[in-house]
Amino acid sequence: MMLTVLFAAPTLWAEYEEALPAALAEAGLRARIVLETDDPAAVDYIVYAPSAPLQDFSPFTGVKAVLSLWAGVERIVGNPTLTQPLCRMVDPALTEGMVEWVTGHTLRHHLGMDRHIVNPGRLWDHRCPPLARERRIGILGMGELGRACATALRALNFPVRGWSRSPKPGCESGDAGLEAVLRQAEILVTLLPRTPETENILNARRLALMPPAAVILNPAGGPADRRCRPDRGA
Repeated sequence: MMLTVLFAAPTLWAEYEEALPAALAEAGLRARIVLETDDPAAVDYIVYAPSAPLQDFSPFTGVKAVLSLWAGVERIVGNPTLTQPLCRMVDPALTEGMVEWVTGHTLRHHLGMDRHIVNPGRLWDHRCPPLARERRIGILGMGELGRACATALRALNFPVRGWSRSPKPGCESGDAGLEAVLRQAEILVTLLPRTPETENILNARRLALMPPAAVILNPAGGPADRRCRPDRGA
Protein backbone atom coordinates (compact mmCIF):
# COMPACT_ATOMS: atom_id res chain seq x y z
CA MET A 1 0.00 0.00 0.00
CA MET A 2 1.32 3.43 -0.97
CA LEU A 3 0.88 6.05 1.75
CA THR A 4 0.52 9.75 1.02
CA VAL A 5 2.38 11.94 3.50
CA LEU A 6 1.86 15.70 3.44
CA PHE A 7 4.94 17.52 4.70
CA ALA A 8 3.23 20.69 5.97
CA ALA A 9 6.35 22.42 7.24
CA PRO A 10 7.83 23.95 4.08
CA THR A 11 10.55 25.97 5.80
CA LEU A 12 11.98 22.75 7.28
CA TRP A 13 11.86 20.66 4.12
CA ALA A 14 15.55 21.06 3.32
CA GLU A 15 16.40 19.36 6.63
CA TYR A 16 14.07 16.42 5.98
CA GLU A 17 14.23 16.05 2.18
CA GLU A 18 16.66 13.13 2.36
CA ALA A 19 16.20 11.95 5.94
CA LEU A 20 12.42 11.41 5.88
CA PRO A 21 12.26 9.19 2.74
CA ALA A 22 15.23 7.21 4.06
CA ALA A 23 13.55 6.68 7.44
CA LEU A 24 10.29 5.58 5.83
CA ALA A 25 12.13 3.15 3.56
CA GLU A 26 14.10 1.75 6.50
CA ALA A 27 10.79 1.13 8.29
CA GLY A 28 9.52 -0.77 5.24
CA LEU A 29 6.87 1.82 4.36
CA ARG A 30 6.04 2.80 0.80
CA ALA A 31 5.19 6.47 0.87
CA ARG A 32 4.72 9.38 -1.47
CA ILE A 33 5.75 12.64 0.20
CA VAL A 34 4.07 15.82 -1.05
CA LEU A 35 4.50 19.44 -0.01
CA GLU A 36 0.98 20.41 -1.10
CA THR A 37 -2.12 18.64 -2.30
CA ASP A 38 -5.34 19.27 -4.21
CA ASP A 39 -6.91 16.17 -2.67
CA PRO A 40 -6.83 16.47 1.14
CA ALA A 41 -9.00 13.40 1.60
CA ALA A 42 -6.28 11.24 0.01
CA VAL A 43 -3.63 12.21 2.58
CA ASP A 44 -2.80 9.50 5.12
CA TYR A 45 -0.43 11.40 7.44
CA ILE A 46 0.59 15.01 7.99
CA VAL A 47 4.08 15.97 9.14
CA TYR A 48 3.57 19.36 10.74
CA ALA A 49 5.24 22.31 12.44
CA PRO A 50 3.02 24.72 14.40
CA SER A 51 4.46 27.63 12.41
CA ALA A 52 3.15 26.15 9.14
CA PRO A 53 0.47 27.92 7.06
CA LEU A 54 -1.85 24.92 7.41
CA GLN A 55 -4.43 25.73 10.07
CA ASP A 56 -7.61 24.01 8.87
CA PHE A 57 -7.43 20.23 9.28
CA SER A 58 -11.09 19.55 8.54
CA PRO A 59 -10.61 18.64 4.82
CA PHE A 60 -8.14 15.88 5.74
CA THR A 61 -10.78 13.28 6.49
CA GLY A 62 -8.52 10.30 5.82
CA VAL A 63 -5.57 11.41 7.96
CA LYS A 64 -4.65 8.85 10.60
CA ALA A 65 -2.30 11.12 12.57
CA VAL A 66 -0.68 14.55 12.58
CA LEU A 67 3.01 14.27 13.46
CA SER A 68 4.38 17.43 15.05
CA LEU A 69 8.06 18.23 14.50
CA TRP A 70 8.10 20.37 17.65
CA ALA A 71 8.03 19.21 21.25
CA GLY A 72 5.78 22.17 22.12
CA VAL A 73 2.28 21.71 20.75
CA GLU A 74 0.47 24.52 22.56
CA ARG A 75 -0.17 26.33 19.25
CA ILE A 76 -2.05 23.41 17.76
CA VAL A 77 -3.85 21.58 20.56
CA GLY A 78 -6.50 24.31 20.81
CA ASN A 79 -7.29 24.19 17.08
CA PRO A 80 -10.95 23.07 16.86
CA THR A 81 -10.44 21.62 13.36
CA LEU A 82 -7.83 19.17 14.63
CA THR A 83 -9.79 15.97 15.26
CA GLN A 84 -7.04 13.61 14.14
CA PRO A 85 -4.61 12.04 16.66
CA LEU A 86 -1.64 14.34 17.37
CA CYS A 87 1.84 12.91 17.94
CA ARG A 88 4.39 15.16 19.67
CA MET A 89 8.09 15.05 18.92
CA VAL A 90 10.02 13.29 21.68
CA ASP A 91 13.80 13.59 21.44
CA PRO A 92 16.18 13.31 24.42
CA ALA A 93 18.46 15.79 22.65
CA LEU A 94 15.82 18.51 23.05
CA THR A 95 15.86 18.11 26.82
CA GLU A 96 19.65 17.81 26.93
CA GLY A 97 20.09 20.96 24.87
CA MET A 98 17.70 22.92 27.07
CA VAL A 99 19.44 21.76 30.25
CA GLU A 100 22.82 22.79 28.82
CA TRP A 101 21.51 26.23 27.77
CA VAL A 102 19.81 26.95 31.11
CA THR A 103 22.76 25.66 33.15
CA GLY A 104 25.28 27.59 31.07
CA HIS A 105 23.46 30.92 31.32
CA THR A 106 22.68 30.41 34.99
CA LEU A 107 26.39 29.97 35.67
CA ARG A 108 27.19 32.91 33.40
CA HIS A 109 25.12 35.30 35.50
CA HIS A 110 25.86 33.63 38.83
CA LEU A 111 29.61 33.97 38.28
CA GLY A 112 29.36 37.41 36.64
CA MET A 113 31.27 36.17 33.60
CA ASP A 114 30.20 39.10 31.43
CA ARG A 115 32.32 41.42 33.60
CA HIS A 116 35.40 39.61 32.35
CA ILE A 117 34.32 38.69 28.80
CA VAL A 118 32.85 42.10 27.90
CA ASN A 119 35.79 44.01 29.34
CA PRO A 120 37.40 46.29 26.77
CA GLY A 121 39.58 47.88 29.45
CA ARG A 122 40.89 44.44 30.48
CA LEU A 123 40.50 45.33 34.13
CA TRP A 124 40.51 42.62 36.77
CA ASP A 125 37.31 42.66 38.79
CA HIS A 126 38.15 41.42 42.29
CA ARG A 127 34.54 40.80 43.34
CA CYS A 128 33.86 37.17 44.25
CA PRO A 129 30.42 35.69 43.50
CA PRO A 130 28.49 33.91 46.23
CA LEU A 131 28.50 30.15 46.36
CA ALA A 132 25.80 28.37 44.37
CA ARG A 133 23.96 27.45 47.57
CA GLU A 134 23.54 31.18 48.21
CA ARG A 135 22.00 31.98 44.80
CA ARG A 136 18.26 31.31 44.65
CA ILE A 137 16.81 30.05 41.37
CA GLY A 138 13.18 30.09 40.26
CA ILE A 139 11.75 28.03 37.39
CA LEU A 140 8.36 28.79 35.86
CA GLY A 141 7.03 25.68 34.16
CA MET A 142 7.78 22.33 35.76
CA GLY A 143 7.06 20.03 32.87
CA GLU A 144 9.64 17.68 31.41
CA LEU A 145 12.09 20.48 30.58
CA GLY A 146 11.59 22.35 33.85
CA ARG A 147 12.12 19.25 35.96
CA ALA A 148 15.28 18.32 34.03
CA CYS A 149 16.72 21.83 34.46
CA ALA A 150 15.84 21.86 38.16
CA THR A 151 17.61 18.52 38.65
CA ALA A 152 20.77 19.78 36.92
CA LEU A 153 20.86 23.06 38.87
CA ARG A 154 20.25 21.33 42.20
CA ALA A 155 23.14 18.99 41.42
CA LEU A 156 25.33 22.12 41.31
CA ASN A 157 23.99 23.06 44.76
CA PHE A 158 21.66 25.85 43.65
CA PRO A 159 18.48 26.13 45.74
CA VAL A 160 15.71 25.80 43.13
CA ARG A 161 12.04 26.62 43.62
CA GLY A 162 9.65 25.75 40.82
CA TRP A 163 6.17 26.89 39.83
CA SER A 164 3.57 25.10 37.74
CA ARG A 165 0.21 26.29 36.43
CA SER A 166 -1.41 23.17 37.89
CA PRO A 167 -0.58 21.66 41.30
CA LYS A 168 2.34 19.20 41.19
CA PRO A 169 4.36 17.57 43.95
CA GLY A 170 7.42 19.52 45.03
CA CYS A 171 6.59 22.87 43.43
CA GLU A 172 4.40 25.93 43.87
CA SER A 173 1.20 26.68 41.97
CA GLY A 174 -1.48 29.35 41.81
CA ASP A 175 -1.09 33.12 42.07
CA ALA A 176 0.26 33.04 45.61
CA GLY A 177 2.81 30.38 44.69
CA LEU A 178 3.93 32.36 41.65
CA GLU A 179 4.52 35.46 43.71
CA ALA A 180 6.39 33.45 46.35
CA VAL A 181 8.78 32.13 43.68
CA LEU A 182 9.28 35.59 42.16
CA ARG A 183 10.06 37.23 45.51
CA GLN A 184 13.05 34.94 46.07
CA ALA A 185 14.32 34.29 42.52
CA GLU A 186 17.64 35.97 41.85
CA ILE A 187 17.75 34.07 38.56
CA LEU A 188 14.40 33.17 37.00
CA VAL A 189 14.03 30.63 34.19
CA THR A 190 10.83 30.78 32.13
CA LEU A 191 9.86 27.46 30.54
CA LEU A 192 6.12 27.99 30.23
CA PRO A 193 4.31 27.25 26.95
CA ARG A 194 2.91 30.24 25.14
CA THR A 195 -0.83 30.06 25.68
CA PRO A 196 -3.59 32.59 26.47
CA GLU A 197 -3.21 31.57 30.13
CA THR A 198 0.52 32.44 30.22
CA GLU A 199 0.35 35.60 28.08
CA ASN A 200 1.79 38.53 30.08
CA ILE A 201 2.15 36.37 33.18
CA LEU A 202 5.24 38.43 34.02
CA ASN A 203 3.66 41.86 34.17
CA ALA A 204 5.09 45.01 35.73
CA ARG A 205 3.60 44.32 39.15
CA ARG A 206 5.05 40.81 39.32
CA LEU A 207 8.44 41.85 37.99
CA ALA A 208 8.61 44.46 40.75
CA LEU A 209 8.39 41.66 43.32
CA MET A 210 11.75 40.22 42.28
CA PRO A 211 15.02 40.93 44.11
CA PRO A 212 17.20 43.83 42.89
CA ALA A 213 19.48 42.90 39.97
CA ALA A 214 17.49 39.70 39.32
CA VAL A 215 17.97 38.06 35.92
CA ILE A 216 15.36 36.41 33.69
CA LEU A 217 16.45 33.61 31.37
CA ASN A 218 14.00 33.12 28.53
CA PRO A 219 15.08 30.08 26.47
CA ALA A 220 11.91 30.25 24.36
CA GLY A 221 13.06 33.62 23.08
CA GLY A 222 16.22 32.15 21.55
CA PRO A 223 19.88 32.35 22.51
CA ALA A 224 19.45 35.46 24.62
CA ASP A 225 18.21 36.39 28.04
CA ARG A 226 16.48 39.43 29.41
CA ARG A 227 16.98 41.57 32.48
CA CYS A 228 13.93 42.22 34.62
CA ARG A 229 14.06 46.00 34.29
CA PRO A 230 16.52 48.46 32.75
CA ASP A 231 17.37 49.84 36.21
CA ARG A 232 18.46 46.46 37.53
CA GLY A 233 21.98 46.25 36.21
CA ALA A 234 23.65 44.79 33.16
